[in-house]
Amino acid sequence: MSAPLVRRTDVAIIGAGPAGLMLGHRLCQAGIDCVIVERQNRRYVEGRIRAGVLEAVTTDLLRDLGLAKRLDAEGLIEHGFNLATDDRNIRIDIKTLTGRHVTVYGQTEVTRDLIDAAPERGLPILFDAGDVALHDIDGDAPCVTFTHDGEQHRLEARFIAGCDGFHGPSRKAIGDGPEFERAYPFGWLGILADVPPCHPELIYANTADGFALASMRSPTRSRYYIQLPLTERIENWPEERLWDELERRFALLADLPVTRGPALEMSIAPLRSYVFETMRRGSLFLAGDAAHIVPPTGAKGLNLAASDVVYLSEALIDALKHGRSAGIDGYQQRALARIWKAERFSWSLTRLMHRFPEDGAFEHRMQRAELDYVADSVAMQSAIAENYIGLPL
Repeated sequence: MSAPLVRRTDVAIIGAGPAGLMLGHRLCQAGIDCVIVERQNRRYVEGRIRAGVLEAVTTDLLRDLGLAKRLDAEGLIEHGFNLATDDRNIRIDIKTLTGRHVTVYGQTEVTRDLIDAAPERGLPILFDAGDVALHDIDGDAPCVTFTHDGEQHRLEARFIAGCDGFHGPSRKAIGDGPEFERAYPFGWLGILADVPPCHPELIYANTADGFALASMRSPTRSRYYIQLPLTERIENWPEERLWDELERRFALLADLPVTRGPALEMSIAPLRSYVFETMRRGSLFLAGDAAHIVPPTGAKGLNLAASDVVYLSEALIDALKHGRSAGIDGYQQRALARIWKAERFSWSLTRLMHRFPEDGAFEHRMQRAELDYVADSVAMQSAIAENYIGLPL
């Protein structure tokens, strides 16, 4: 076998999801050399359907990178959202309560914007990289090896950023570490369709038949979800059956009838909360889903990745440009403090708005009492609103 092609860089970034892409752009903007290695092809990465509610920390980051042109033109400003039961909506007026807002702009679009802008910024992204492996992360010569275009590559770096998700090699390279997980006994069946939304704001609904969510990606594209047992299979849910169920769950809650249309995408996603607390080992740092997963209730996944990127980029820039180690030494503690607060909010909102199979009449009454309290308490609404828009960095 021929000798590997060797390249040297300051930061090797594993994964071209939003975390890796945002980190790469921020480092390049600061004059730090970096390379992104991604095992999937570009079409697959750009086609992944994910969340679409962006906190201010995420939109501010994209604007700081000069990559918010489409976001500002096409993003929907949301000043509130709704917590609903079978017969009422409780509107959380985040604009009045916090003075801020969230922006609806699909993660798919964020990813495309970041990839499209990479060549002009001089950010290399190597798609279709196979057999990615990390080496010597505790030593003086950390590197990443992989295959690309039929050749062996060796990417030597001062630091490695693992932004490659839960199943990537970076978390595994850390080894054993404290990890915390809560798997939920249900999933979300989702449908994306080019139809107008049934409500101008998101509705999180706790109904007698289970949780349902009405959301949008644009004025003409809607995203709906319903809660299902983990034993359900998507083959049992043809589009017409799902539309029937959505009409039934939102009949009394939506401003407009649910409009039907052909599915652009349908899938069932399990829900879980997960934190891997060792976010650094030697020269390797984790960010995004490689270190934590939140249930989609509350839309924290992409936004937590963005806050990781802010913390990690500041630390790496300080280390590489000024020789200071305080930032990289404190990265894990700083990131985890915000991660656990976001995990708490997503967990509590999931617990409030879903029907758990083990719950009985008492638990349902407690949910109802909690929602009554939210409806009548400005303090409770303010706490929900400030968590929903994202806690300060």
